[in-house]
Amino acid sequence: MTAASGAGAGSASLAPRQSISVGVTLFSMFFGAGNLILPPLLGVRAGAASVPAVLGFFVTGVGLPVLGIVAVALSGTLRELAARVHPTFARAFVALVYLAIGPCLAIPRTASTAFEMLAPLLPAELPLATARLAFSVAFFALAFALALHPGRLTRLLGRVTGPALILLIVAVVSAAVASLAGGAAGALPAPVAPYDGNAAVQGFLTGYQTMDLLASLTFGLVIATNVRALGVSEPSGVMREVCRAGVVAGALMMAVYGGLCAVGVELSGELADATNGAVVITASATAHFGVAGTVVVAAIFLLACLNVCIGLISCCGSYFAEELPRVSYRGCALAFALFSCVVSNLGLDAIIAFSAALLGAMYPVAIVLVAMGMLRRACDAVPAVWPWTVGVTGTIGTLEALVSAVAPHAWTPLDLLPLSDVGLGWVVPAVVTALVSAAASRALRPSAAAR
Repeated sequence: MTAASGAGAGSASLAPRQSISVGVTLFSMFFGAGNLILPPLLGVRAGAASVPAVLGFFVTGVGLPVLGIVAVALSGTLRELAARVHPTFARAFVALVYLAIGPCLAIPRTASTAFEMLAPLLPAELPLATARLAFSVAFFALAFALALHPGRLTRLLGRVTGPALILLIVAVVSAAVASLAGGAAGALPAPVAPYDGNAAVQGFLTGYQTMDLLASLTFGLVIATNVRALGVSEPSGVMREVCRAGVVAGALMMAVYGGLCAVGVELSGELADATNGAVVITASATAHFGVAGTVVVAAIFLLACLNVCIGLISCCGSYFAEELPRVSYRGCALAFALFSCVVSNLGLDAIIAFSAALLGAMYPVAIVLVAMGMLRRACDAVPAVWPWTVGVTGTIGTLEALVSAVAPHAWTPLDLLPLSDVGLGWVVPAVVTALVSAAASRALRPSAAAR
């Protein structure tokens, strides 16, 4: 989009068609093949409790990313938002965000997801580990080569695989919904762990693995710039259009996630032991469309995952090449491709398990930053709120994630915190710290607080 195609210089708002276009652009930035594997698994495991589970998932998988877009747009950039805590923290946190949405989690997950879709088509006698290694080497060699010169080919892949993936989702979801509509509601099995406790909270925690909140912290500036390029120059108008784009993107994401959850619910009795959503989607496509469905799923996901991988390698390589002037973009991209290739051979299940621990440590901080970013004027009036609240949140969130990963059933003093039994022990301390630090700051520096 360019300013020439916009609503005119200084326009107060975009035309409805332009607003929708910006919203669809934002949706396409979030929409990745990796995210498609989470809702089907949620549906399989939640079963009869799938409605509260998916509503919790909507909060972290849709609501918070939309708020993240707005919070960053209000603050300027992610670094400017995080710098309110401390400049060193800002640099470290931004680097962690890029590493999480890049080589540590998201990039390896693209290859693992594509391979899981391809695996059912491989000869039974072929060793799975050998096939995975060969596939990952070829996948990342091609992704690295294309990341150096993405240009026309990646745009072509996006134009082909995006619509094809959407058509596939519509076909599979429609078949699943029709099947559910024709069955008895009482036939759904009881939820299994971890959804057999508080399904809504578990859905909330599962939403961490979309990584969309972290991604949204890098998208806000892009969308705001896009809106300005279309001719909206007033800050209030830009924010209004960013919010509208968020509503459009959020509605589309909820439709996709809800439909994919229905795919999982349909198979909740048959695939109770499934460990990742790729298996669920493949099983659904095969059940409704035969072997042709499996082939189409594998082909589309392969191209979609490759396109996402190219974009992530390019994005992360560009960022770290700027941060590390002595290392070229080519060097950063090669390092990320090689590292991701190694991690992808751990398998999709292992990557998802590892991501739960890492994201469990990062997400509380991201959530608090977004919440405070939405209330930035009030928080900026008492600057001490930023480092204290984020510091306490990060400490407790990291400790909770470590305990959950190393000794999930062991008792620790963290268990005394409210909501710790559902993995949200950081929430009350964060709120209390914000209130106490704000009150103390105002009491000690009343003249500064009054400005």
